[in-house]
Amino acid sequence: PASAVAALPGQRTGTVRWARESGPCPEPVRVARGPFDEQLLLPDHRLIDTARPELWRVAGEPQLFAVEQGYVPGAAGPAVLVTSALPEGRSPAGRPGRIRPLFRRPGGVEPNLAPGLLAFLGERYGRRVDALEWLTWTVAAARPSPAGCRVPLPADPEVWTAGVALGRDLVDVQARGALSGTKPRLPGGRRPYVRAAVPPRPRTLTYEAGDEALCLDAGRVSPVPAEAWEYSVGGTRVLEQWFAHRTAPVEPGSLDAIGPAAWPQEWTSELLDLVTVLALLGAREAERAALAREAAASADREDLRAAGVLPPPAGSRRPASVLDHQEEGPEGQFMLL
Repeated sequence: PASAVAALPGQRTGTVRWARESGPCPEPVRVARGPFDEQLLLPDHRLIDTARPELWRVAGEPQLFAVEQGYVPGAAGPAVLVTSALPEGRSPAGRPGRIRPLFRRPGGVEPNLAPGLLAFLGERYGRRVDALEWLTWTVAAARPSPAGCRVPLPADPEVWTAGVALGRDLVDVQARGALSGTKPRLPGGRRPYVRAAVPPRPRTLTYEAGDEALCLDAGRVSPVPAEAWEYSVGGTRVLEQWFAHRTAPVEPGSLDAIGPAAWPQEWTSELLDLVTVLALLGAREAERAALAREAAASADREDLRAAGVLPPPAGSRRPASVLDHQEEGPEGQFMLL
């Protein structure tokens, strides 16, 4: 409570020592704690262990974050996930995933790509290619490897066009309608509903394939397509992990122990949204996996080297200098630049 802390990078937040703070808390913001697991955070540097300035300074519309998933040999599922919420980078594989903002500066300025890449792609495919198109292709075609994600570049423009179209749909669903402006929805008759109320403290999560029902003890949600239940990232079912994060035992007296005493209605609404997202993604997972296999045969590293795109300049691999306003230091002091 007596520590001196600077403002949250890129934000205008209080810097008075906590013991003397009398004002209201800032409005909570959504952060991605893990795959498809958005939670609320108070954006106050005095409450955050370590804030990553290179991410906080560029967060906000129209920014999108690509999060690489930890490598698990033989595991099915996407290698890259996209979120508009500030991600922590947690991976079900147990290793933090690399976080790559689409833009290096606030407001969608300066794509976070190797210089010359977009021009190379435009010449290769005979039309203008922008940063968002690159991201959509990556989501559709990226494959995991022990050294990180591998993104092939096909020689056939038709393969590229098909991958971009598929990837745009996937990105829009993953980012909860960030591209289309419309919240993802399943067609009528396939939308999940609560058939039996979730009990105050559910302990188990099971799936009844015959009835397409997700059971939280005596609570029931259906229809839940098998693709949603089976959808996995890093070898872990997303629905099981989401449920475990909200019901796992916590250490008494810890900060984790400060939470709802019973299952809140908001969690049920979030669960219905999550089932919708996973059902839409799961229905196209076979198509995405097939495209990734088809594109994997592309040989492009030497082409990129010949075009001068690889290796990228050292400066392009580091965060940009982003200081669009003075960042307040402890107790109202301003940083010396």
